[in-house]
Amino acid sequence: MRFSERYGHKKIRDIVQIESIDEPLRTALWNVLQIHIWDSVKMSSGMYVRYYISNDSNRETYNLCKRLWLSYFKKPLDTLDSEWDDARKFLRGYFFKCEWYEVYDFIEFCASNYDRHGFKERFTDSCNKVLEREMSAYRFINGLIVQITEQEQLDDIEKALEESRGPVRTHLRRSLELLSNRESPDYRNSIKESVCAVESLVGIVLGSKGTLGQLIKKLEDEINLHPALKSAFSSLYGYTSDEGGIRHALMESESIRFEDAKFFIVVCSAFINFVESKVSE
Repeated sequence: MRFSERYGHKKIRDIVQIESIDEPLRTALWNVLQIHIWDSVKMSSGMYVRYYISNDSNRETYNLCKRLWLSYFKKPLDTLDSEWDDARKFLRGYFFKCEWYEVYDFIEFCASNYDRHGFKERFTDSCNKVLEREMSAYRFINGLIVQITEQEQLDDIEKALEESRGPVRTHLRRSLELLSNRESPDYRNSIKESVCAVESLVGIVLGSKGTLGQLIKKLEDEINLHPALKSAFSSLYGYTSDEGGIRHALMESESIRFEDAKFFIVVCSAFINFVESKVSE
């Protein structure tokens, strides 16, 4: 994570790519298309090396291109060049110049219109890995690209980062740093830092030390915390600190993913904002 992101000089909505696509994400999605579709085009036999998508060996790619021309670009079919280099140049030019939402339109269309056995599952899985790594707010779900992060969630994180106190802010920043590290994200410890941020805040409000499990009971009386909220956060704390949980069993696990860490930083940020508002009253 860059300096501007760690110290709050870059907005959270710029770290999580919502209604935007940066160059690394656009390039990575093109590379997925390259690996799963474009690289399958075979050259024609003969004296000269040529790649004609109209050949029988390239039937799947030719059918995809015809569908793109007919239904996506809505261009005359006779403008589709059967020589692959020219067709690919057109597709590449479009992909790297189009709007962010058109990139998602394009890969969604390709996912549903390339006729190769097992392609769709492999393609969407590869896209989702890229989207997760590059902190996109969107994923393929059941063949369609769906927004999984709402602007309101980002606003909660941003407000908590801007307005929280010393150690609370430190833990939240660390949580975000671990979550958004594109090279080696650490979702397990991101969750730990989110919970530690809440734990620090409750300790500051009450002026006493202890675990969140111990302090949350006192907070109920201090700020008139609703019993349902106390119960919810006691349960979340229990999840992250039991024998098979996050804090006391930091072993490798496939079960903790981006969605889990995102959930915790959003919920903990919202809770921090709620407690701060109650205290200010």
